[in-house]
Amino acid sequence: MKKLLWFTMLIAVLIVSGCGRPTAGDSKSGGGENGDKYTIRIAHLVPEEQSSHIAAETFKKNVEERSKGRIEVQLYPNGSLYGSDREAIEAVQLGNVEMTIPAVAPLASFNKKFMVFDLPFLFNSNEAAYKALDGELGETLLKDLENNDLKGLVFAENGFRHMSNNNGPIESPEDLKGMKFRTLENPVHTDTFKSFGANASPFAFGELYTALQQKTYDAMECPISLYYTNKFYEVQDYLTMSGHVYAATILLMNNDFYNNLPEDLQEIITEASLEYRDEQRKIAQKQDKEFLDKLKEGGMQVNELTDEQKDAFREASRSVYDKYIPEIGEDLVNQALEANN
Repeated sequence: MKKLLWFTMLIAVLIVSGCGRPTAGDSKSGGGENGDKYTIRIAHLVPEEQSSHIAAETFKKNVEERSKGRIEVQLYPNGSLYGSDREAIEAVQLGNVEMTIPAVAPLASFNKKFMVFDLPFLFNSNEAAYKALDGELGETLLKDLENNDLKGLVFAENGFRHMSNNNGPIESPEDLKGMKFRTLENPVHTDTFKSFGANASPFAFGELYTALQQKTYDAMECPISLYYTNKFYEVQDYLTMSGHVYAATILLMNNDFYNNLPEDLQEIITEASLEYRDEQRKIAQKQDKEFLDKLKEGGMQVNELTDEQKDAFREASRSVYDKYIPEIGEDLVNQALEANN
């Protein structure tokens, strides 16, 4: 009886103390319809000096000022809460945090339509990517995320992705044959590098530096900003400016949390998100130029692919289009490709 009484009391204490992980529902406080206050926790992987975090600081300032204190925004950069974009997306989906700023690629695990952005050599320029992301294609995909309990606010960018390794300059698909190559947690990316002949496999970004240092992987690919801010130049010698994929990011919010906000606060979030997008892209392009110079200064040997060399990679990756177009939808792929015109 004593044991039963003790156990019952323990359960009561745990219930009262609200044990367990925080949820989006916990982020509301205050009393009365007009007196409610909200906390938005934004968890993301990039460090403080990277464009996504810098623009997030402006987002925080704008939202807090315009809501006159009704919303508090807390930033958790550098993977301090979650070690991968997939984990952070799941946390937002479940309501454990309110927002994240992941690369778009891991979203394909939640919504297959997002694989369209991972097709190799899809966009020829930043402007073409913006045209697709900010137009009908992007709006369709953001709306579709509501079926995944996610509110897609805007697309921003990490920029074009490039390849690196420790063996030598990459000039053709043959140079990748047999190379242990880390890819994003996304099947299109992995299949793309397999089509180039690499021994490709996905791996969590937060542990990548150590994996390269320990020679678990020979090679990787990511945008210029992440090469610099994560110090990958210390563990990778050769950088090939392949631009094989334009890497979008996305401002994601828990869908229920957004829908439960008063309409005026929803408008503040929407307006601040659009401003975030524009500022982040400007900073990202500026940082790409600055960081590339610093990567060279840090010892990386950089080579550019000629148009003819890029064509060889395009030809090698045709099988990726053949495999994934039926899964993504030919209409979405065509919408993306038309943005190049």
